[in-house]
Amino acid sequence: MRVLVSGGAGYIGSHTVVQLVAAGHEVVVVDDFGNAKPAVMGRLDALTGTHIPVQAFDLTDKDKTERLFATTQIDAVIHFAGLKAVGESVQIPLDYYENNLESTFSLLRAMRRHGCRTLVFSSSATVYGDRAPVPCREDYEPLNASSPYGRTKVIIEQVLRDVAHTDPSLRIAILRYFNPVGAHVSGTIGEDPQGVPNNLMPFIAQVAVGRRASLQVFGDDYPTADGTCERDYIHVEDLAAGHVAALAKMATSDATVSTWNLGTGTGTSVLQVISAFEQAAGRPIPYQVVARRAGDLPAFWADPTRAHEELGWRATRTIEEMCADTWRWQSANPHGYEDLPDRDDAG
Repeated sequence: MRVLVSGGAGYIGSHTVVQLVAAGHEVVVVDDFGNAKPAVMGRLDALTGTHIPVQAFDLTDKDKTERLFATTQIDAVIHFAGLKAVGESVQIPLDYYENNLESTFSLLRAMRRHGCRTLVFSSSATVYGDRAPVPCREDYEPLNASSPYGRTKVIIEQVLRDVAHTDPSLRIAILRYFNPVGAHVSGTIGEDPQGVPNNLMPFIAQVAVGRRASLQVFGDDYPTADGTCERDYIHVEDLAAGHVAALAKMATSDATVSTWNLGTGTGTSVLQVISAFEQAAGRPIPYQVVARRAGDLPAFWADPTRAHEELGWRATRTIEEMCADTWRWQSANPHGYEDLPDRDDAG
């Protein structure tokens, strides 16, 4: 199967590309490199042992999207592309609505015109908002995302259901995943956020490698085991495997739209992550406890039962493995992809 991976040079997309090739698929990447580095493409070639074609453009460009589908036979799409920072989305909401919605509309129109009937959509646990009971289940309603970023995911999920209602030949998988961390076991590819990391694990990694002086822990008085927030951290390799499993399921599914949580089903606290990373890196992680951050929930994790039963998928890697793989990546690439040359066709 030839699979178009939008945002395939990004953190989750790049790991999924490697597993798609290992599963026997051909892969084509489209990425505007707004949240990714062109240099990752050379590493994907090395990891997969094949040349991954890439087109560098923004999917909101309808003409370029149409041209891609008109010149390349695409059997299925895995759609990661989009703006993704929760905090930033509050500051520039129009940019998030325009980019995330328009890119999806452009993609859906091109798929329809060229007979591509299979889509795996990268959604997020943010769709559950702050009212869903923990663990979160796929049948929870109403979805109540608390940020413009999360609301773009809610809207796109509904658009996909509406479109599928008019075309029973479509097979759409919606994957809601929790807190992706970790890196490829080789240390070749990993998370390389731009600017100050928005998430805990890459921030800890940058402290450990000496790029940042210390970490702030936002509150230690929550009703949890050690007072710090608990989240469902899932290894990016387990997450990538979930996308490959969902793609395979679509080939035999009778449902037009299916939704699955991808998570471990357990919560890990901020202090537990720090401790595990200290063991992985063999050095202390300096941190200061500061006031709670507005909007943070005490605990938030998935019920992944449906993915276990219907996809035959489950997360298998521990928080210790997540930290060890993150450290292997960060210590070997202290500045991420910054110092690597771009691949000729990825610029």
